[in-house]
Amino acid sequence: MIIKQQAAILEVKNLSVALVATGNDIISEIDFTLQAGEILGLVGESGSGKTTLSSALLGYTRHGAKIISGQVILNGRDILKLNDQQIRQIRGCQIAHVAQDPGTALNPVLKIGQQFDELLEVHQPELSKSAHQQKILKILKEVGLAADEEFLKRYPHQLSGGQQQRVLLALAFILQPQLIILDEPTTALDVTTQSLVLNIIRQLCQEYQVAAIYVSHDLTVVKDIAHRVLVLYSGRIAEDTWLENLFEQPRHPYSYGLIQAIPDVVEKRELNPIQGHAPSPNHRSPGCAFSDRCAYATARCRSERPHLVAVEHAQHPHFIACHHPEWYKNAEQVHAAHLLQEDGLNTQEIVLRAENINAWYGQYQILFDVNLQIQRGECLALVGESGSGKTTLSKAIAGINESVTGILSLEGQTVPFQAKNRSLKQRHKLQYIFQNPYKALNPIHTIEHTLSKVEQHFFKTSTDETAQRVSEVLKQVSLPDQIKYAYPRDLSGGERQRVAIARALLCQPDILICDEITSALDVSVQASILQLLQQLQQQGVTILFVTHNLGVVRAIANRVAVLQKGRIIETGDTDQVLSNPKHAYTQLLLAHAPSLFKTPSQTISDQQLSYV
Repeated sequence: MIIKQQAAILEVKNLSVALVATGNDIISEIDFTLQAGEILGLVGESGSGKTTLSSALLGYTRHGAKIISGQVILNGRDILKLNDQQIRQIRGCQIAHVAQDPGTALNPVLKIGQQFDELLEVHQPELSKSAHQQKILKILKEVGLAADEEFLKRYPHQLSGGQQQRVLLALAFILQPQLIILDEPTTALDVTTQSLVLNIIRQLCQEYQVAAIYVSHDLTVVKDIAHRVLVLYSGRIAEDTWLENLFEQPRHPYSYGLIQAIPDVVEKRELNPIQGHAPSPNHRSPGCAFSDRCAYATARCRSERPHLVAVEHAQHPHFIACHHPEWYKNAEQVHAAHLLQEDGLNTQEIVLRAENINAWYGQYQILFDVNLQIQRGECLALVGESGSGKTTLSKAIAGINESVTGILSLEGQTVPFQAKNRSLKQRHKLQYIFQNPYKALNPIHTIEHTLSKVEQHFFKTSTDETAQRVSEVLKQVSLPDQIKYAYPRDLSGGERQRVAIARALLCQPDILICDEITSALDVSVQASILQLLQQLQQQGVTILFVTHNLGVVRAIANRVAVLQKGRIIETGDTDQVLSNPKHAYTQLLLAHAPSLFKTPSQTISDQQLSYV
């Protein structure tokens, strides 16, 4: 969809941010404009400069960085020339920001109503308390929240993740800013809540004519909301185009690589992760920063930096920074070279069986008579909205949930629900991989220390044998041997997740429980992790994959179990469940799953809203 051309609300000219210590650019020569009501998608892998750019638009840089050149002109006023007090006056009022994690963005000691009152008292003190109250109730209704005093008396921890995110949207839109920056606001949300939030953003931007920048690594979400897309790579714009252009014919090899790495709920696609890693600001090529990972790079690409040029014969404005704009004519041959592995073993042997599982959180029952079984070498996906009981069930199976009843069998033998009561063999045969690898890895230990301790604990190997096993498992997860000397803080999110998988593999497990392990990863890193898991399936490893991403389910799972309010309401082969769902709840999840092949989600009905 192309919006009508009009005067720009935001003009960014030659914006560059550099490291103070070395002077190397984090982002450089960023130029774009944004009109009222227009939503710009800002996409790219971790390290591409998305957060640095969005922060600079607020006149802010992280510690150790500084804005070295450029202009950020908001409605004719360059905010980079304002002093600290002037910038504070426009933040929240003329420029709003919605953070990725509402749990940390909202003040935990203030009630919801107090957070609105504080914002309005700072920016609109001239209005009466009754006028403030009317504005608050109006915006709450517009974001689909209860517009009453009881809701305003709640604290953030008394709200669900979706409700917290909608409170942040209400706080951002209540002052009707000219520009709003949204930093991955739906990353941790399930598909129905995500669809609701995207609809709210779209409608409010249109109603109030607010220009928006939507930062995300998920291109299916960007396709659902943006008018235009900026693809960032290594701190520079690789492609600048309208949404239709990008998905119908991406013209930069990097954009093409991102799209080819996306799993989709509509069909099982070949996932082709982009090989290699984005370079850090201190290790960038003098030429095209993507040249080391590009199949079409030449000597010119490695020595001469490309600049944005218009694509010839494009229907709509389309710019790319590439020396070889005709590369895409040979893309299919390269694409065919990287096929995802086929499905895992199918031995019909039941390796895990859970019967009549009930679980509680305090006095509240979370799971109700859940039954499931998994065959050796298959991947069973466990899906459902937040609060459906997915993590409770997976932790119960892993032995890290105390209040559980039922029967759990591993390879035909009954095992206790508390891990401390399981034998050493039972513990190392069933391993749990957490969603956040940074929190799961000890920050004061090197990777070698972390992995070695696991090997020595379970198998009592010698120092030399341990070192050999650590090197072997790092190779198995496609990590260089020298990474064992690094600390978790030195690694990217994808590298940390591979270390977490390596730690589990050292235990020689029969079953891996993966709890949302790709939810915060770039699409290319996600594709490489999915490939790794499929290779493990080929070796006979069984996988219980917990996720709210139905595209990932289509790509990796053999079977699906759908949880709703602590009960499994539908189960079956992946193609059967995703292509022909029987239960209304499964149909709802699929209706709001983002896809490359579906039109943007329509407004959620009142009945659907009750689920969120």
